[in-house]
Amino acid sequence: MLSFGICFVVCFIFAKPILNFLTEPLHREMAGKANDHLIYTDLTEVFFTNVKIGMFGGFAWFSGDCGANLDLCGARALPPRKARLPALPVGHAGDVHLGAGFVYYFMLPLAVKFFVGFQTAGTPDAMGIQLQAKVSEWIGFVMTLIIAFGLTFQLPVILSLLAKVGIVTARALRDMRRYAIVGLFGVAAIFTPPDAFSMLSLAVPLVALYEVSILLVVMIERKRAKEDAARPGKRRLTAGLKAPPTPANSAGQATLERLAD
Repeated sequence: MLSFGICFVVCFIFAKPILNFLTEPLHREMAGKANDHLIYTDLTEVFFTNVKIGMFGGFAWFSGDCGANLDLCGARALPPRKARLPALPVGHAGDVHLGAGFVYYFMLPLAVKFFVGFQTAGTPDAMGIQLQAKVSEWIGFVMTLIIAFGLTFQLPVILSLLAKVGIVTARALRDMRRYAIVGLFGVAAIFTPPDAFSMLSLAVPLVALYEVSILLVVMIERKRAKEDAARPGKRRLTAGLKAPPTPANSAGQATLERLAD
């Protein structure tokens, strides 16, 4: 919690540059237009938006720190030959940043371009429709997408860890593929705003990450099979050596042979 508090204070102090960064995709699309600005309709809206930005920064730092610690604990619970302590936290942080970067640099520009296209100019016979984005709603929209994509992009890390423990296998993941796809679309519908574009923007990468997870699990299983094939070699040699027959066993075998004759 200390890391959350420190990051919250830092992000609250620098809330204005962070706000400028988060509004950049919208500003890029609205540049030069009369409505190239954000509005607020409540006296305290901007203040609480800055508080939300601070909490968002604290959550982002805390979730990365907490996730890395959980990955380390899970890796320490594995046998030494299965644990790869540096790889799991790095994969966790990498997937979080991959999800956030996917939202900011790919999905948001497309989403803004799509939704801004519904504006219409006024005519003598009809009123025009213009976007007047509220600062709190825009920040809430962006933060929801970043958190949703950052968390759900952890799928390969989670399945890889479960494969190392032996809970899931590549064959089981292949058999459950059609059910997993339905579940991933349901997760995308829950975590994204209520529109088809946002849902598909999350669901399609999740399905791709599920396929990547299967490949990672296959690699883990092949590596485990190679290690298992190398380790029991000495055991097979030891087990292959027959114990010398004892006198009692020799006498019993001779009796059985006489009875057979």
